[in-house]
Amino acid sequence: VQLQASGGGSVQAGDSLTLTCTASGSASDIRAIGWYRQRPGRQRGLVASISSGDSRNVAHHVKGRFMISRYNGKVLLQMNKLKPEDTAVYFCNAGDSIWYGGKHWGQGTQVTVSS
Repeated sequence: VQLQASGGGSVQAGDSLTLTCTASGSASDIRAIGWYRQRPGRQRGLVASISSGDSRNVAHHVKGRFMISRYNGKVLLQMNKLKPEDTAVYFCNAGDSIWYGGKHWGQGTQVTVSS
């Protein structure tokens, strides 16, 4: 499976941004799509994930501001009330669980939030 992440950009604090993950191809082990991010000097960590049955796992530090959903075969990450600490490279991931990442990664998309 190939994953394409898009929608990153530079915004001001308080703005909104939507990232899109587009998957192509197929793999029998894919049951969940997730978004991860890597901030400068930090390890990559889960932001939100969604299963094929629409179960969701959203990291506590973005809960209430970020929403993950499916639309037309794509997985969207709606990011609201962005903060400078949300600045990171965001990656799309596919695997078999919403609780941990799978082996399929897309390229990252940069999100920069200015104060």
